[in-house]
Amino acid sequence: MKRVIIIMLIFLPILTFSQSNKFFRKAVRETDLNEKIALFTKVLELDSKNLDAYFYRGIAKNDLGDYHGAIVDYSKIIVLNPDADTYYNRGNSRYSLKDFVGAKSDYGKAFEMDSTFMDALYSLGCVKYDLGEYIEAIKDFSKVIKAVPTQPKTYLLRASAYKALKEYKKALEDYSLAILAEPSADNFYNRGVFYMDINSYQNANTDLSTSLRINKNNTFAYFYRGASYLLLGKYNNAISDFSTALKFDAKDFDALLGLALAYYKMGDIPNAKLNLQKAKSIISPEKSIDSLDLFANTYWFQNQYYYFNNNMTPLLKL
Repeated sequence: MKRVIIIMLIFLPILTFSQSNKFFRKAVRETDLNEKIALFTKVLELDSKNLDAYFYRGIAKNDLGDYHGAIVDYSKIIVLNPDADTYYNRGNSRYSLKDFVGAKSDYGKAFEMDSTFMDALYSLGCVKYDLGEYIEAIKDFSKVIKAVPTQPKTYLLRASAYKALKEYKKALEDYSLAILAEPSADNFYNRGVFYMDINSYQNANTDLSTSLRINKNNTFAYFYRGASYLLLGKYNNAISDFSTALKFDAKDFDALLGLALAYYKMGDIPNAKLNLQKAKSIISPEKSIDSLDLFANTYWFQNQYYYFNNNMTPLLKL
């Protein structure tokens, strides 16, 4: 009996290791996330210091939306043997929970451990942007651009940071660089919307028209181009674009208000009042709208207040 026990003690670690590896290989191939987590859990029951199992289980938990569980797994690795990838992944899980301060710390650690880890630096810039740290975000995005100058999304984010700082010339340069990197419908659309924000309506119209030539299914591009036509005094074109936007979304109250304004400017009071009433029924179905304040959540109130006030106030009185 004693001899049998000795043999079992000798072979038990080998058998345990073999079984652990079997579960690990099966878990890596598994596509069902819940089953993947269960298999990695079995691995860890047999080998509690298998850091790869913690790492991949953390990824599976994150992909399943269990961000807290993922953070726990990543944290176990960081305590035992910290590395850039694990800090980065924990940062992603924290970011998903809107723990921007924690995510910032983790992305910073990841980049500190690996200065070639551009995804970590890009994510660090993003979370700084979300925290309102625009100057620091710009520094990070600039480093990413220097290393990877062909990614339009980095130019767009740096442009947004410059815009937040009211450095419009630099923002415009970055929107244009994004188009040079990739002349896509989205990039022309983004610059077009920026031109609207700085009241450069003809330039906005040109970019939005280019965007729509590339992709005719962007309802927002029709709305913004309609707004540019309205503000340029081209009312028939505005009506056409707002009407197209409404084909995509019949409850787009901003497009309905745009129609009301365009018809009002043309002197077509019945259609102006009809579209205003449609917008009212969506914005405030249970109360009448008799002042501009009830339009506070609309594009027109927030971005074109003076034009909106000068034209909507008399229309409301009709």
